[in-house]
Amino acid sequence: MSTAEKTRPADARRDDSRRDEAAAPATVVVHGAERLTAVTVDACNSQLRDEDGFIGDRARRAAFFEALERGRALWPADALPMLGDTALDAISKKQVDELLENGSPAEQALVLSAVEDYAGELATVIRRLLRTKDWRDTRRIAIGGGLREGRFAQIAVARAQMLARAAECDIELTPIRNHPDEAGLIGAAHLAPSWMFASFDNILAVDIGGTNMRAGIVKLSLEKAPDLSRARVKEMELWRHADEEMKRDEAIDGLIAMLKGLIAHAEEEKISLAPFIGVGCPGKILADGGIETGAQNLPGNWESSRFNLPHALWEAIPEIGGRETVVVLHNDAVVQGLSEAPFMQDVEHWGVLTIGTGLGNARFTNRTPPKEDAAGDAKSKGKETGKDGEKERGKGSK
Repeated sequence: MSTAEKTRPADARRDDSRRDEAAAPATVVVHGAERLTAVTVDACNSQLRDEDGFIGDRARRAAFFEALERGRALWPADALPMLGDTALDAISKKQVDELLENGSPAEQALVLSAVEDYAGELATVIRRLLRTKDWRDTRRIAIGGGLREGRFAQIAVARAQMLARAAECDIELTPIRNHPDEAGLIGAAHLAPSWMFASFDNILAVDIGGTNMRAGIVKLSLEKAPDLSRARVKEMELWRHADEEMKRDEAIDGLIAMLKGLIAHAEEEKISLAPFIGVGCPGKILADGGIETGAQNLPGNWESSRFNLPHALWEAIPEIGGRETVVVLHNDAVVQGLSEAPFMQDVEHWGVLTIGTGLGNARFTNRTPPKEDAAGDAKSKGKETGKDGEKERGKGSK
């Protein structure tokens, strides 16, 4: 054990067990790369602080519900008949939307007040990001993460844009166009080496979050759109791991079971899979596949210098279709943002914020400058795309 590991608290090392190995997969790849096929990753996982801690925490998913709870304390119970005494952690996004649409005047006012509070915090975070060197000249930010699907959240984002512009911060906020359960899987297609596109039109993708893990088969649809703008999730498994108490190795075993289930399904359905697994994971990703910081919301200790997630997956699935597996790991906000890359070609610098258990962020520069028309205006690539035979499955057995 290294000196650094010896000085770590015992609870931080408690599940550093059979997968605590620094060995890399046989196929050497660069994880967390800055230079990708379509974009350069200028920054990710930016941490802004003030005297009260991380500023990004003000705009995480829980911040909205905390604002809702503060407002609820100002009303008598009989003024909130639909909300009642529902516990804070049991209030769903759907329930908030129902309060906004059909609640009593007090309940509607409560939601609108929380929207205003949250929008103010989100606008503050955005303005602070845009003042940093890495985020300077950003023209558009895509908003993703689990909160994005609520109507109330969409209103909050629109209000945040108004507040930012009122403060002379010229920024456009747009929702990520794919469902939040799918965007982090679709973005993984942009991590695959280009040589795979010559022979395969389906890949395996993984999106690891503080609440859920998702694994899926992504159909690239390259014959329809070589820029991956028509990529779609063909098959998906979702596991809400936060509901279970477990160690890191148990979480990895569950993820591997999901992947093996998808591989078996592909074989049954005659789906030709590329020998590739693209993975998005919270934290600062090192070139060797280690996770330096930012994985504190995952079960167990994923930041051990002796743990390597790509190697753990490769060791369990060394081949796909008789070919050696390539596993590529990147920050989850980066991967979710990459799902928007084909639709951001009309701006040079753009970013993504993922609102979930934490507030993920990434800023990109397109490697191809935006094209201009005769009038000198950039041409937008905002394509309308349709679904492509997606189907959700339950978590595979471990």
